[in-house]
Amino acid sequence: MENVILVIHLILAICLIGVVLLQRSEGGGLGMGGGGGGGGVMTGRQAATALGKLTWFFAIAFLVTSITLTIIAAQNSSTSSVLDGLGGLPPVEGDADSALPPIESMLPPVGTDGPALPPVSE
Repeated sequence: MENVILVIHLILAICLIGVVLLQRSEGGGLGMGGGGGGGGVMTGRQAATALGKLTWFFAIAFLVTSITLTIIAAQNSSTSSVLDGLGGLPPVEGDADSALPPIESMLPPVGTDGPALPPVSE
């Protein structure tokens, strides 16, 4: 069921993109620029075209399938984490501490008032 709704959702997304790209541009942002004749933000409502109605249909259907997929995913989820299903960590081969340098060689010198200098090469 989830796969069927997901396929419908993807088809609706592609159709919505196509319909929006087919529509005629109204000018700049918020209807400003181009068009002339006072055709700006404060004009009367225009008649809905077929592409406009189709855009609304695809948008509403897209939102419905989005909400449906969210509800299905919430019902299928469990209270445990994905990491809980992995079990414990695999055992480490060999002694991991033997490959590390001693911690004393990595600490800065204590009790010196001079500037910190890099170690002297021998």
